[in-house]
Amino acid sequence: MTIENQIRAFAGSFVLISLALAYVHSHYWLWFTTFVGINLLQSAFTKFCPLEIILRKIEKKN
Repeated sequence: MTIENQIRAFAGSFVLISLALAYVHSHYWLWFTTFVGINLLQSAFTKFCPLEIILRKIEKKN
């Protein structure tokens, strides 16, 4: 799986998990969903993604 696909999978998972937590636990979890969305939006324009840096470091170690 490419790093770009891994990032999409992480982002999608985080959004779904935070929506489930907002439904079950507290609506404040929607702030986490907002953070993920803002990070995805800024990375589309700036090409800077913290998760990409982490995944590349993990890939180099293996």
